[in-house]
Amino acid sequence: MFDFFVKKKFLVDYLDGFTDIHNHILPGIDDGAKTVEESIVLIKGMGEIGISNFICTPHIMENYYPNNKGSIQGALTLVENALKTNDLSHVNVKAAAEHMIDSGFEALVESDSLMQISDNYILVEMSYLQASLNFEESIEKLKDKDLYPIFAHPERYAYLHHERNDYTRMKDLGMLFQLNLLSLSGYYGKDVHKKALNLLDHNLIDFVASDLHNKNHLKHLKNIQISPKVLDKILPIIARTSYNFG
Repeated sequence: MFDFFVKKKFLVDYLDGFTDIHNHILPGIDDGAKTVEESIVLIKGMGEIGISNFICTPHIMENYYPNNKGSIQGALTLVENALKTNDLSHVNVKAAAEHMIDSGFEALVESDSLMQISDNYILVEMSYLQASLNFEESIEKLKDKDLYPIFAHPERYAYLHHERNDYTRMKDLGMLFQLNLLSLSGYYGKDVHKKALNLLDHNLIDFVASDLHNKNHLKHLKNIQISPKVLDKILPIIARTSYNFG
């Protein structure tokens, strides 16, 4: 049966109790929430769909967002205080980071300055324009530290879209893949949507997350509709994400 004859499901109906491991809700330190007030708006909006557990992952990106443990912890403290004053004590927020594999990344690894999303998992990304020159060396250094690298939104790197072997190579290196929920719609474009479904079909996705930055993301997240076939593939991954990080 063609997909357009199949009644689609709203994704948010299946996110109650989900732990979001990749988002930009900490205020004023990257391209996500700009103020504490905006952080609270995003947190309340996510609460409306049953999400109240967050591992916050602001960018650590040389020359653009040179965050560190101090700046991230400071932003987290602001949110924690705001949760108390807004009667949101049931919300759980933890601090981690989305690490760009750039020229400064290996120094962070060697100095034990990384912000893991749990004891043994680290969220990493690359440029959307080209692969990092030090990619494989960096992954090996993480493995030497007994860390499991989670590659953020692999479906969004256009230069990988026609290179299936590159995804397999990353898996062979020990990488885990985290899909953005918004990629299940056309939010990032048709090519990203197509690649997201392709990675799901080949069982290459390990975890999912919102990658929430702003109210527009929240609006589109609430409106995502997917087919029963896609829902069957994504539900175990939603459960696995919450099980591992909740």
